[in-house]
Amino acid sequence: MSDPWLIGCEESGTVRDALLARGIPAISCDLKPTRRPGPHIQGDLIAASRSREWAGLIAFPDCTYLTNSAAWAYGDGPYHMKLKPGTLTGQARRYARTQAIDFACALWDAFDRVILENPVGVLSAFLGKPQMVQPYMFGDDASKATCFWIKGLPSIAIPPREQWVQPRVIEYRGKMVRRWGNQAPCGAPSAPPGPDRARDRAVTYPGIAAALADVVARSPA
Repeated sequence: MSDPWLIGCEESGTVRDALLARGIPAISCDLKPTRRPGPHIQGDLIAASRSREWAGLIAFPDCTYLTNSAAWAYGDGPYHMKLKPGTLTGQARRYARTQAIDFACALWDAFDRVILENPVGVLSAFLGKPQMVQPYMFGDDASKATCFWIKGLPSIAIPPREQWVQPRVIEYRGKMVRRWGNQAPCGAPSAPPGPDRARDRAVTYPGIAAALADVVARSPA
């Protein structure tokens, strides 16, 4: 049996299961237990990466301190809004960003074949220009710009435009706007607030998961 792929920072099992469905050995790894039954390592990803031979890595590092959002919080204040409990600001947030960058770069350097996922953010300054895709390109009724940094593997194959899911056209504040299923009329994500909102929004869309499995299937053994 060939070495498995390590699917890092994934407790949902979505990408792991997409690879398994293509007959590609894969094991997910996360600090949390897997939500779906399947091969999973609950623990530190760096330690798991050193625990055995792997065919490659597909990882989804936490984007909290890597994305371009909440740029105001990296300043030293004062802050003219009520902060959510646990929100890091100033020097503490800058340190957290440094740690997050170091983690992503360590993963990138640890494997010859790597796919790292994140929203638009600071990783481009360290890993170069990513390939950016949208869920609606792969059959999902959703808009969410997603970046993939790919090393030692083919690019993600984008289906022809005529196969993309088209947005619905709705009226919003007197204007006709284009919105996909995951968007409120204003364009913001429509997921309701709750303790699992961030976790559920981070799950890879099925079409993109299948496209990542296709990348691995098309790569040399």
